[in-house]
Amino acid sequence: MRVPKFLFSLALAGGATFAADLSGQYKPVADKLIDAALADNDGYAKLAYLCDRIGARLSGMPSLDRAIQWASATMKSDGLSNVRVIPVKVPKWVRGAESAQLLAPENKPLHMLGLGMSVGTPKGGITADVVVVEDFDQLQKLGADGVRGKIVLYNEKWVNYGATGQYRRAGPSIAARMGAVAVLLRSVTPLAMQIPHTGTLDYDEAQPKIPAAALSVEDALMLGRFAAQKIPIRVHLEMAARQDPDADSGDVMGEIPGREHPEEVVVLGGHIDSWDVGRGAQDDGSGIIASLQAVALIKKLGLQPRRTIRVVFWVNEENGGRGGEAYRAWVGDAIKNHVAAIEMDGGAEAPVGFGYGAGGFGGRGHGPAAAPNPAAESSMAMLTQIGKLLERINAGEITGGGGGSDIGPLTRDGVPGLAERSVGLHYFDWHHTETDTLDKVDPEDFRKSVAAMAVMSYILADMPEKLAGSR
Repeated sequence: MRVPKFLFSLALAGGATFAADLSGQYKPVADKLIDAALADNDGYAKLAYLCDRIGARLSGMPSLDRAIQWASATMKSDGLSNVRVIPVKVPKWVRGAESAQLLAPENKPLHMLGLGMSVGTPKGGITADVVVVEDFDQLQKLGADGVRGKIVLYNEKWVNYGATGQYRRAGPSIAARMGAVAVLLRSVTPLAMQIPHTGTLDYDEAQPKIPAAALSVEDALMLGRFAAQKIPIRVHLEMAARQDPDADSGDVMGEIPGREHPEEVVVLGGHIDSWDVGRGAQDDGSGIIASLQAVALIKKLGLQPRRTIRVVFWVNEENGGRGGEAYRAWVGDAIKNHVAAIEMDGGAEAPVGFGYGAGGFGGRGHGPAAAPNPAAESSMAMLTQIGKLLERINAGEITGGGGGSDIGPLTRDGVPGLAERSVGLHYFDWHHTETDTLDKVDPEDFRKSVAAMAVMSYILADMPEKLAGSR
């Protein structure tokens, strides 16, 4: 439906007028929340316990069960209401022993990590010649005759997580369709430090499932140089990966009930699971603990917004997304009362602001802005005024492109989605590796993330108006 220009102008004016009141109305409480967050040590201590004492938390691992139990107990000790665990059946993928050995033109081990959800090799492994391609077009030009019976190495260049990640997600099945026996992948990262990066793949059920593993950037580039010189490459790959029956797990949540409209909800959080390498500090321990500490400080300061604030630790984001789907099913028809959903899944480097609307990668990259319309413009005006309250910590930028994997089932059904954004200088250096450990999280940057999440979630839950899409 076309909107008359005079109505469009009125909507913008009304939104801007109301939004202009937000920064003045909420400055005292915003400053109080920021002061509390910047002085807080409890949040980082919680993150340290999660990373150092519980550790890696891949779906199906006993350590994830311990993390869920600890999270539930911690929410209760923070004084949150309605603490519960929603049961979720999650995939149980087991890595097993794995290795890759270059046999020709020289004999040396390769730095590798199997991709999540990959099948294993036959007993004794796979030995085959390697063909190297930089993109899918080069693979297609080789044709089935050039690929059949070989290992395909995707030596793709880093562009960004969305563009480069497609080779990890779809590459194995595309190569399998052409007769490849296995896939190697240049790790999805801009940093070369002999560190392979794992991550899940998405098998096409219509194609054979072949083993797939990531190589360090340096090893992939070396093989690429061999290929450019037309030097034959031969690799032996062994992977004992397997898929066990689904395991019992759960989403963890707690609330501050709203004082006027407890049925209306602003939900915030991230994912409690991590990969089985590293400690899941940035991805996404920092996101869930910053969200929890934001809500804990709101509670500690005796603040109770009009609407309910609910913090959720979703499970199985890394290799299945079942936690987000289970939460959506649990919400049911009450989704109409979800006012906003905020995800923090881009690490806790210094925050710069929030993305809003369609697009984005949960704070891991700027997505496209939604098409302009009066309602969206009015919402952006309100969010911009909330952002002004975060300028003292340099976290007031509001852009298009929000959301994330865990809140995707909510946003696709109309819930306004936001993602906290950081400077993102090093996130993909550590992402899905052994190096995702607590030392990568700067305490001061983490406290600023707590502050940003606290201010945004509280004001969205308390302000009289709602964002576009809220019903």
